[in-house]
Amino acid sequence: MLGRGERVRPGLWRLRLPLPWPGVPHGNAWAIAADGGIVMVDTGTYGPGSMAELGRSLDQVGLELDQVTLLACTHAHSDHWGQAAPIRERADCELWMHPNHAHATKSASDPEAALARRLEVGRQSGIPEDALRRYAERFRNLPSGVADVIEPDRDLVPGMEIDTDLGTWTVHETPGHAPSHVCLFQREHRLLISGDHLLGRISLYFDYGWTPDPVGEFLDSLDRVERLDARLCLAGHGRPFVDVRGHIAGNRQLVRTRLESVLAAAGRGPRTVVEIVPDVYEEALSTSNASWLLSQTMCYLRHLELMGRVASESDGEAERWRVMTASATCARRSRICGRSILTSYRSRMAPVARPEIRRSS
Repeated sequence: MLGRGERVRPGLWRLRLPLPWPGVPHGNAWAIAADGGIVMVDTGTYGPGSMAELGRSLDQVGLELDQVTLLACTHAHSDHWGQAAPIRERADCELWMHPNHAHATKSASDPEAALARRLEVGRQSGIPEDALRRYAERFRNLPSGVADVIEPDRDLVPGMEIDTDLGTWTVHETPGHAPSHVCLFQREHRLLISGDHLLGRISLYFDYGWTPDPVGEFLDSLDRVERLDARLCLAGHGRPFVDVRGHIAGNRQLVRTRLESVLAAAGRGPRTVVEIVPDVYEEALSTSNASWLLSQTMCYLRHLELMGRVASESDGEAERWRVMTASATCARRSRICGRSILTSYRSRMAPVARPEIRRSS
């Protein structure tokens, strides 16, 4: 697939960039006219020829990379941040991104440590050692999709504003899919750049192990975005769509369905995550889907654990999950003193400093 550019409306362009992943053939970056230049949102993943494809997509809509005056990333996954370094260098612009980017910057800076974390998750999930060794060999040969590990010039957090010819875009924290995730909203035109928080084809992914409750964060972020009342969603993958509220409802329903399925599977326990996954997704684990399905199921289990619905026990390596009794659930809930799961989560997280309102111009 080749890079392709198309106009969404005057002063706003979609840059469709190829991705090397089965089932996810492309990702979107967005270009927004801004005082003779452009603000670029997201970057595409880095690999052989990827910068040429970005150039091709810009050229198709009459733009050039050196017109970029600001680069903003919705989150620090390789398909949204991977080309940030060469774009910033060639355009001589600033990079803005949320400060909770360690899930990506630490992993990309130390691939062996990232591999060790993945292997530990695999052991906890009940993956046999032989399979883990095969995975490690495969992982070491996979490209990272990141040109160079760079941190933002400014933190993209609420209070920051991005000025464009379409008006001012505000920043809204939407963790869940990734700890660094934000959405950008243009109020007058009711435009939402949603990154991977909302997608045209409803699909869920959460980064496991970086925050206590990615699923709870995601649900809270859906509420936050719903209050914006966006009319057109510019997602990280796929075409723009207008049924924003319908997609929010669909995401909530899918989370509920997954939680119910995980709870039912754990009710036949104690069971490892490897034993739970086929019951939830109705497909067997394979080398192509194991990392995705295991991490998602672990996130659901951690959310249910915080709710007092499940508990784990370890045999020294693998964790086995079981449903808690009603009395144990009540005791668990009383220990968090009536606070919501997300309130409990926030009390344990270091706050992110909020800046004075800063503009891109």
